Amino acid sequence: MLVALIVALSAAFSLMAMPAMADEVNVDEYDNSIIGNVKLESVPLEGVLLTIAGGGYEVEVVTDADGQWKVGVPDGDEFSVTLDENTLPEGIAVIDEVGDDDTPNVKEAMIGPSGSTVMNFFIGRGERNVVSFVDQLVERLVNGLNFGLMLGLAAIGISLVYGTTGLSNFAHAEMVTFGAVMALIVSVDLGQPVWFAIPMAVLLSAGFGWALDAGLWKPLRKKGVGIVQLMIVSIGLSLALRYTFQYFRGGGTEQLPGSNSPDIPLFGSVSLSQTNMISMVISIVVIVIFAWWLVKTKIGKATRAVSDNPSLAAASGIDVDQVVRVVWILAAAMAGLAGVLWAYFRPGIRWDMGAQILLLVFAAVTLGGLGTAFGALVGSIIVGVLVETSSLFIPSDLKYVGALGVLIIVLLFRPQGILGRSERIG
Repeated sequence: MLVALIVALSAAFSLMAMPAMADEVNVDEYDNSIIGNVKLESVPLEGVLLTIAGGGYEVEVVTDADGQWKVGVPDGDEFSVTLDENTLPEGIAVIDEVGDDDTPNVKEAMIGPSGSTVMNFFIGRGERNVVSFVDQLVERLVNGLNFGLMLGLAAIGISLVYGTTGLSNFAHAEMVTFGAVMALIVSVDLGQPVWFAIPMAVLLSAGFGWALDAGLWKPLRKKGVGIVQLMIVSIGLSLALRYTFQYFRGGGTEQLPGSNSPDIPLFGSVSLSQTNMISMVISIVVIVIFAWWLVKTKIGKATRAVSDNPSLAAASGIDVDQVVRVVWILAAAMAGLAGVLWAYFRPGIRWDMGAQILLLVFAAVTLGGLGTAFGALVGSIIVGVLVETSSLFIPSDLKYVGALGVLIIVLLFRPQGILGRSERIG
């Protein structure tokens, strides 16, 4: 009887240590829950192991015959949901729908006001390959260059505005969003082809910049409103435009046509989609044309003169108001184009998509040198590469922090930025 009791107790403890072989765990103990499905092309996958952890709480659950699972969780914590790919059928893997996550089988879950949240995984046929560090680094460098060029389009515009007016325009983020939303309206809502929708979005963005300057910024400048007050106005304008986008387009994510184009292998592990390659070409061409305009044309030289010294430029016979008007139009047009390219890079369009990169745009402008267009471009490429490569060493959620950390270090040794000019104080 003693031996039988020991065997029974051992079996009981063994069962307690095993993951739950059911679709529901701890749902009676906690009011909150995380729910999910694991399916392959609408076919449920049974016996897939998932681990839910957070705030010192950890539990395992296995999908049932319908591919469903449900776990009760305590209050007030964020949880990570990890799908064990070894429990998937042979030749099946978790497919990352975003394309820039190193761990597609790990997702973060936060309990909403309803007390529950749904966490589903994208399952597809694929191979779970291990990529070497060098291949990952090269791939990140290419993606970082792509991201940096797109960031540069937005940073050049905001740098020109600052150089000619002294204004740090926080509403520049919404100019980025405006371009993406206009492309979505023309292509999806109006049914026009993408090759027509993107130029129209850039033109509409340029018109939006002209309207903002004519209706808001120029009257405020003529009234002698200070830079601090103008900056506060830009913050209010940013919030108003942002929630206007949310009111009319909703809080979801919408896709432009062609955003799901397949990746094309280039070399090593580097692969880019057709839209990403076209995006890089467009960014390079636009930046080269802008550099030629800024250096060779009469209005470009006048813009540089106003950026250097507005009072001296006005005394030299340059129409400062006209230059500022042109700068606002160009800045808005380039921001609108950056919004379209950002929508393909993410991918997707959201009401707050511009605000997500605003801090990086300011970091690029500050790093390159305030008020210098070429400095903004150099700073953008550096920030883009740092953001993409830093996720090899730190969690992807902190990759923006790494770029800002480098910004602080550079400014400690060169406060004027990389291409900025040092100014005499006193």
